[in-house]
Order: sequence, then C-alpha cells, then structure tokens
Amino acid sequence: MRGKIGLVVLNSAEKIGSRVDQILSEWRDGEHFLIPVECPRFSSGEGKCIMKESVRDRDIYILLDVCNTSLTYDMFGEKNRMSPDDHYQDLKRAIAACNGKADRINVIMPFLYEGRQHRKTTRESLDCAVMLRELENMGVHSLITFDAHDPRIQNVVPLMGMENVSPALQFTQAFLTEYEDLKIDSEHMMFIAPDEGATGRVVFLATLFGVNIGMFYKRRDYTRIVNGSNPVVAHDFCGTSVEGKDVIVIDDMIASGGSMLDTGRQLKDMGAKRVFIFSTFGLFTSGLDKFDKAYADGWFDRIFTTNLVWQKPELKERKWYFSVTMDRYIAALIDTANRGETLNDLLKPAGRIRQMLDIYKAK
Repeated sequence: MRGKIGLVVLNSAEKIGSRVDQILSEWRDGEHFLIPVECPRFSSGEGKCIMKESVRDRDIYILLDVCNTSLTYDMFGEKNRMSPDDHYQDLKRAIAACNGKADRINVIMPFLYEGRQHRKTTRESLDCAVMLRELENMGVHSLITFDAHDPRIQNVVPLMGMENVSPALQFTQAFLTEYEDLKIDSEHMMFIAPDEGATGRVVFLATLFGVNIGMFYKRRDYTRIVNGSNPVVAHDFCGTSVEGKDVIVIDDMIASGGSMLDTGRQLKDMGAKRVFIFSTFGLFTSGLDKFDKAYADGWFDRIFTTNLVWQKPELKERKWYFSVTMDRYIAALIDTANRGETLNDLLKPAGRIRQMLDIYKAK
C-alpha cells in the first residue's frame, strides 16, 4: 500500500468530491481524507492555491471538473465566469502547492481538458497533448480520465500513467434497472454510433449484449468552420433495419446536441420503437429547450448521462433525463490504486456486464 490517501478536491468538483470522501471513509474505518484547499483570486484576476494541511508523504488525488461553468470570480470589479482554461490553471497551482513533498500526485480529470483538440488538421495548436506533457513535467504520476474523445492521445505521455475509464458498466446497470421490458436480442435491440468516432464504444457494448450495430456518417462542409469545427451537412445511416427495435445511441458527449437530436429524429422516422441516448458527458451548451421540444415531438425516449461533470439544476428536473452516479466508481479507483492493486477489473468490466445481463434475462 502507498502512503495515506490525500484527497484534494478543487471547487469545481466539490459535491462529487465530498461524496467520494464519505464512501472512502465507510470503506476505511471512518477515516476521512479530504485536504482543505483554497484557490483565491486577486482583484486583477491573478490567483494562487493554498494547501491548508501538510501533504508530506501522502498519496495525493486531485479531483476537478473543467466543465463546471457555474463558478465565477471577481476581476477588476466584475464577475468573470470560470472556463476550462481557468480550471486547468487551478490544477497546476494545486500541483505546485504540493511543493514536491507528496509521495505521488495523481489527477482525476473526468472530462479530459481540451480532449476535443486531439489532432492537427492544419496550422493549429494541439492543446490536449500540451496539457499532458505539462502534467508529466510537473511530476504527476498518473492521470485518470473517463471516455476520452480519442484514447490514442495517451501515446503523448508513454511514461506517465494514464487510465481511460469507461462508464459502460454504470450505464448498463442504470438502463436495466430503469426498464424491465427490454428484449435483449438482435430482433428487438440495436446499438447505434452517431458518427465513426463512437464506433469502438458501440461495438464493445453491442458485443456483450449480443445485438447488431448501425452507424451514422457525418457529411461535413469542409469549406468553413463554425464554433471550432466544420458544420455537419447531413447524417447518412449505415446498417440493417431499425424498424420496431429499441435502439441505443452511444457517444462520449452531448455538446449543443444538434447532431444527436437529428440522429434520434432519423431513427424514429425509420421506424425505431424507442430511442435511448447514452452519453458520458451531458454539457447541453445550447440549453435544454431544443431537447424539450424534441422529446415532445417523440424524437427520443430517454437520455442517460453521468454526474462526472457539473449538471444544471433544471436538467435533473426533466422527465426525459436520467443521471448515472459515478461516485462509488471514483472511490473504488482511488482505493484500488492506493492499495497497489491492479485496476484491470475496473477498467474492463466486461465480465460484470455479462453477469448483469444473464441475471436480467433469467428474470
């Protein structure tokens, strides 16, 4: 076992961090592991990080949510909303505040900072790779992230541990618990990739469920860039008939949601019985109104996302939404890593998913 756990929870992940600490406390004889931390700002907008307790020889786990846009700070007398860049700067401040005294430093960053900027297509920055190299140079031992947009980005830091965790087990558990009328076979169910990038996630679950897959191909307009990417012109479907089937659309994130909703509309037009959407990160950057309308129009039946990123309070009130809780999973990752045991069973839960499906089918 490594040194005593030190859980450093930045403001962006305060709620989930306190629950993780409570779970670890239940597993470890009532001991708590939170290290008080503060990231104050000067009136100019400059900041610093202050550790309120010693981290010497501790096994430090820094937890943050770079997508938490609910936080603000004062700058020149005005409120400034924290962006992913601000959260990342606070992470580096927290690492620096450890002053090299910790046994090792691990970062738990559920949404990989700049993960969407994972490759170059022209003269542009490669922000995710720069971030990973910075953390490596600052002495970070390992980084744990969830459902990275492109897992190959870990090749940037082959000597720093980087674990890309899939929430497939938690999605399966929530899905099977919420719906008792599912017929899990190729005649009644199908998994759908909304684009070619999601194919790996879809193949993994479809293989365990024993059903077929389909895929949408995004035709883009490469002559212009809108909001950082080439706009989608149309979604073309590749696969067998979805008529009369429950279909599950899987992707790593819902940003504005335009593509996902168009996928749902086309699937319903093609005769799908029910459309369920699994997305690790529900950002909903353009608000919830379009989802309310799409749900009312019957384009989808339920959206499942995790609580790994900040969730708008009004989102939880929507009857079309289901929040998949990941608190115990994060606690299990920390507990297992600190004990020096393998994370393989947590990172590859295929056996547990199969067991869950067998129980469901037997019922």
